[in-house]
Amino acid sequence: MELLFVALVGAVLGLVARYALPHRATHGVLLVPAIGTASAMAAWVALTWAGLPWDQGVIWIATLVVAAVVAAGADLLIGRRRTAADARDLAAIGG
Repeated sequence: MELLFVALVGAVLGLVARYALPHRATHGVLLVPAIGTASAMAAWVALTWAGLPWDQGVIWIATLVVAAVVAAGADLLIGRRRTAADARDLAAIGG
């Protein structure tokens, strides 16, 4: 049940990253929230396997920080790379 809550909060963090950061026109609406969801779930499972108890705040804080950093980093990286690729393609066709 906790994994479901973690996935939901990861998706919300991904939505916040998508709309708070620039270059949102260079990728789809669901890409960054999906990255936030997947990274939150992966961090939760990894920390659970590492032995952190699910009922303490440390695992929640660590999971949400990881999800926020990964979602924001992915948004910035994807936006910059796609903007640069669009500029190269436009220059290649003589625009």
